[in-house]
Amino acid sequence: MRYVTIAELSGLISKNLWKIPHDIDVVVGIPRSGMLAANMIALYLNTNLSDIDSFVDGRIFKNGLSRGNTVRSCNVIRKVLIVDDSIGGGTSIKEAKRKLESIQNKGYEYTFCVPIATSIGAKMVDLFFEIIDEDRIFEWNLFHHGFLGNACVDIDGVLCCDPEEDDDGEKYLAFLQSAKPLFLPTVKINTLISCRLEKYREQTEKWLNDNNISYQNLVMLNFPDKASRVKWGKHGEYKGEYYKKSECDLFIESSRNQASIIATISKKPVICVETNELVFPSVTTAKKIKRRIRHYIPNTYNLAQHIIHPSA
Repeated sequence: MRYVTIAELSGLISKNLWKIPHDIDVVVGIPRSGMLAANMIALYLNTNLSDIDSFVDGRIFKNGLSRGNTVRSCNVIRKVLIVDDSIGGGTSIKEAKRKLESIQNKGYEYTFCVPIATSIGAKMVDLFFEIIDEDRIFEWNLFHHGFLGNACVDIDGVLCCDPEEDDDGEKYLAFLQSAKPLFLPTVKINTLISCRLEKYREQTEKWLNDNNISYQNLVMLNFPDKASRVKWGKHGEYKGEYYKKSECDLFIESSRNQASIIATISKKPVICVETNELVFPSVTTAKKIKRRIRHYIPNTYNLAQHIIHPSA
């Protein structure tokens, strides 16, 4: 699994900018995600920007606000860069090409570009910067992709801000009712798992409903009060054990410390929004040593008996 951040996308574009013809007249993005990459490229090149539908209708945006009216005609345009954020099977690119057929008499020169491609998708475009064939998750559509249907998601620190104060009383109840949203998913989540107490289920469910968050399961802690939960203290372990037993293959967590524990226990990947990274299960010291020396020993050699474990 590969998690790509917006910062990584920007770096990928800037490092490969030399591959793009610098005499491009306009960069045309394929909405929605393609507009992110298209805007970055247009800014780097200081050239015009448009989206595919506007371009077909003859409208683009100028480079720079100092030029007055930011919309102008496409009559002086010749070289066009069509951009999407990625390509897999090529559905979006094919649809873009279909739309461009309506203006084929204009004589435009098209170059199709994506920063990220699969091996198959790379054959459908003129330019690509990196091939990723493994499962891909992008920061810019993390909460709007169908894979959430097979994911566990934390609540506080992910869907809403963390409480400033948890008095296990009136102040906390007020927070539960009016918590400020952070990331609001637009697709159904498999499981919401929280360290909130079961006694606050009604308030939690109301907030989720008020914010149009769809989910299949809501897992909460069954302790009588905050003091009991704090004394217990195994928040990451509790999430990790549930994730391990579930059929879900992704967990989105707020805390970096808990993300590490969850990944270690479940042996599955965790995305931490606090550090914006994909956390993988930790590797034991013995396994690290095996990996380092594996290339220097015949496969028939018994590594296990020559590894010294801490307990030895």
